[in-house]
Amino acid sequence: MVLVIVVAVLALCAGLAANRFLRPKLMSDDDAGMAVKDLLGPLLTLTVLLLAFVLVTASGSFGKAEVAARGEARALDQLTEIAEYTTPAERERVQADAVCYARAVRTQEWPAMARDGSGSPAPSVWSTDVRRSFRALEGKPVFGMLIAADNKRSDEREERLTQATPSIPGAIFWFLLATLTITVIALAVCLPRRNNRGQIVVLAVITALLTTTLCIIRDVDRPFGGAISVDPTAITEVERQATRDFLANHQPSDLPCDTEGNRRNT
Repeated sequence: MVLVIVVAVLALCAGLAANRFLRPKLMSDDDAGMAVKDLLGPLLTLTVLLLAFVLVTASGSFGKAEVAARGEARALDQLTEIAEYTTPAERERVQADAVCYARAVRTQEWPAMARDGSGSPAPSVWSTDVRRSFRALEGKPVFGMLIAADNKRSDEREERLTQATPSIPGAIFWFLLATLTITVIALAVCLPRRNNRGQIVVLAVITALLTTTLCIIRDVDRPFGGAISVDPTAITEVERQATRDFLANHQPSDLPCDTEGNRRNT
């Protein structure tokens, strides 16, 4: 984001300098300037359309990430609710694994996604453990419901991890940055050299708007990091509910994991 702002400011300064020193040598104030101005409309339109298209793409990825995060939390909550219809031992194990899974997602996988878009192996430890516990229920009606809920959780987690990686390739971002730079410089070159205070203000506003749009694209394209991000609100609420249900009949020391979702040594 800082790079975008720095390049945009440098482009604005370079354009104003070119308008001041190069324009008198390249064109006259009466005729050549009009020909250049005629080319600025399509260039500005192209820049705006490109930014709008990429912004929609990045926003779509952000929305999918948020939906997947909420869907995963709902599936985990449904899994713990279905466990109420199983034996006490199975219910205890599913509730404990749900708490540990939610903790691992919240404290380990979420920071990893925000940092570099990758996942964490910690939640898989508990999802594998809960699937192993289903074997004792094979042939019972509740078995199919547990499998369906767990498959839903797995699919939503996979979608969340997929959306954590940037959806816009780096080459496209650099192309947009180059387009913004050329547009700003071209606009600045065509400004009048005298009595141009109003035009400079308008150019600065246009530069700020285009730069802000590109910064928003860069930020939204990383759904779990940056100023605009998907927070682990849903999974935190499921963790709270599962912990409450587990502690209704057990002690905190009975949980097989610590507060960060790591398996206890004892």
